[in-house]
Amino acid sequence: MPENVAMSHRLYLPGELAPSGTQPLEHLPLLVLVGLTGVGKSSLLDALSYPALPDRRELVDRYVLPLFGYQAGDKLDRIERFALTRHFRQEHPGGVAEALAAGKTQPVWPLVFDGLRGEDEARYALEHLLKTYFVVLEATDLTRLSRLLDRGDNFDRVRLDRVDLDAIYQLAQGVLSADELEQALSWNVSAQELSVKLKIVAEERKNYDPTGARRALLGSSRALFLDTEQLSLEAEVEQIRAFVNRVSLEARL
Repeated sequence: MPENVAMSHRLYLPGELAPSGTQPLEHLPLLVLVGLTGVGKSSLLDALSYPALPDRRELVDRYVLPLFGYQAGDKLDRIERFALTRHFRQEHPGGVAEALAAGKTQPVWPLVFDGLRGEDEARYALEHLLKTYFVVLEATDLTRLSRLLDRGDNFDRVRLDRVDLDAIYQLAQGVLSADELEQALSWNVSAQELSVKLKIVAEERKNYDPTGARRALLGSSRALFLDTEQLSLEAEVEQIRAFVNRVSLEARL
């Protein structure tokens, strides 16, 4: 296995046969990456090369979608998935954090989960996953949009009613300032691609306040905040490894 690839760690959900030696995640120490799409969670996870649970996307596929009659292979776009997870949060205010707490795995430290979003998920995890530690990754909407355009993930697909300059300006309302929008329009990308990625950023913003996780976790000794615009990937890894070492010493993990 390449050195920069995180080791996969099995997650067992309710209804799945968990082997002996597994324990409920709510009783285990976890290192949870918190942040919206495009803050740099995947790159950081690879660089850390810590053991990692299946990510948020898979947890939603396996736990949330079946509750609404869907399966992982169903062709849902990002907006449809946002709608389903929003519906899930109406019944389960802790959102994906509640789904995570329902699972079991083999104990290991550090063990990473990518990731939680928003105030409600972060607060639920803080209050119910008492051995969980948090790395909150932050970036502006413009930076997240730029990174979405660069990553070329087939998962990032949405349906558009139309693609023109007026539609782009409408999508940018409440997301990008006038100066930021002009900067985005100057990038060498098609109107179609810009519209798709901007719609993802805009729709995600409706579901998760970008400052919510900070409100939930600020002041907690279990949280580390990283500005991914100001820090290099190497600096982020260095700070997280120092954080993990401190936790290991204090909690004797």
